[in-house]
Amino acid sequence: MSDSKRNLYFLGRPFSPLYSAAMKLRSFLYSQKVFRQYKMEVPVISVGNLTMGGTGKTPIVSYLATFLQSQGYRPAIISRGYGGAVDNKVNVVSDGKELYLDAGQAGDEPRLLAETLPGVPVLTGIVRALPCNYAIDTLGCDILLLDDGFQHLAVDRNINLVLFSAESLAGNSRVFPGGDLREPVSALMRGDAFLLTGTTAGNKERANRFAALLQSRWPHKPVFFSSYTAAAAKNEKEDKTLPLTALPTPLFGFCGIARPEAFRQSLIEQGISLGGFTGLRDHQPYTPRLLRQLQKEALASGAKGIITTAKDMVKLKDHTFPLPIFSLQMLTHIDDGLKSFILERLKPLQHTSQ
Repeated sequence: MSDSKRNLYFLGRPFSPLYSAAMKLRSFLYSQKVFRQYKMEVPVISVGNLTMGGTGKTPIVSYLATFLQSQGYRPAIISRGYGGAVDNKVNVVSDGKELYLDAGQAGDEPRLLAETLPGVPVLTGIVRALPCNYAIDTLGCDILLLDDGFQHLAVDRNINLVLFSAESLAGNSRVFPGGDLREPVSALMRGDAFLLTGTTAGNKERANRFAALLQSRWPHKPVFFSSYTAAAAKNEKEDKTLPLTALPTPLFGFCGIARPEAFRQSLIEQGISLGGFTGLRDHQPYTPRLLRQLQKEALASGAKGIITTAKDMVKLKDHTFPLPIFSLQMLTHIDDGLKSFILERLKPLQHTSQ
């Protein structure tokens, strides 16, 4: 944890009980139907987290969408569209056939999902019940994936999947603004299963202890694991994918994700030589000034190329760089048990949604 974040949480600690109480009250009012909750005509799977920051939701949503397609479903992904400029009630990033909104309009994560998932509509909207209904009624989708949906209680869901990063777990276990939690730990009662993402040889033992803690607290809620491997790199200008061993060396790396250090570590673990690296804040807008700064740093480092994440790359495709730029292509690996769990949960719902 950075010193600035540690200081912020220290100052915010006295206010944590107030925010925690407010979130508990909000959840209670939804459970008592005081606040309206929309029930969809098709199954809904929510992928979300209890903690602030990234837990790898986007690759998990992508993986599940592809898996559901392989099982004969017609999934759609529904997102808030954080960072996107468009604010219509329903924003169609992709209808599964064509792309309609760029990263600036839709947000980087919805655009990335739309680019990499042919046949899967991606929609955004603040009131997510509206794009949900559009996906069902207009696009003919028969299952919905709510991206970052754990706190979005206005849409009822059939499977509530809660993610934790295997690297950061529950952070300092305090509720915002005194810590990393969006809600008190008691909110995990709403979850149906837990998924620890980004497990590695270095964090697996700690992740196993955390999984055992979750199991002891909620014995009827299964815990699963996922991991990522770097598969290749894509030369964006030439639209060509190449093995990591074919990359020029050294490279200059940068990214604007929740945990930039995790990306830098992934590059190092793959044996990629870095002449320099710059970590930016999550969803960082790439202004002309920032791009000039990054290009200057890359050239000064003596790099032969630039590397970033696929999420960042969707915002950079219209920009020209003095060096070849690559995006790291990652593969997601998930316990088979999670897939079995999802299919078992969906079985009794099949006849009701047809």
